[in-house]
Amino acid sequence: MFTETQDVHPPQPTTTHAEYGAGEPHLLIVGEDDRRVFLIQEDLITIGSDAGNHVVLEGTKPLHATIRHDEKDEYLLTMHGPGDMNARPIEGSDDRTEVLRTGARFTMGPWRIVYMRAEFADHGRPYGGREGGEGTHQHRQPDRPDYHH
Repeated sequence: MFTETQDVHPPQPTTTHAEYGAGEPHLLIVGEDDRRVFLIQEDLITIGSDAGNHVVLEGTKPLHATIRHDEKDEYLLTMHGPGDMNARPIEGSDDRTEVLRTGARFTMGPWRIVYMRAEFADHGRPYGGREGGEGTHQHRQPDRPDYHH
């Protein structure tokens, strides 16, 4: 028997504007006999077969793709070589660049790659993300903080 009042409604998240770079952005990389996790800890990540890249993947172009962390706290994938992308390219972009969101998938040669970032910091899904009701009307979240500092 309960003798004290308990709050049965947990706090509801209202924004996905966490601190700059928060949410442990990382790549899940899968090849035929290889599985890796690569933490994104720099503002420019290079991926390809050249030994000087941050992520070296055999069977890809020397510089196959880059991931850039921009001033708005977005991670942008630019494909320089062939491969599939499942997110929508940025409108007006002359190259194959897309904003990465949690679960975005892309391929390079024999490699399948998934971008992951905790949804509380992913900017794309306010008010609980998928937990808040996929496909339902969601209120506009507050403007993004100024990350320039």
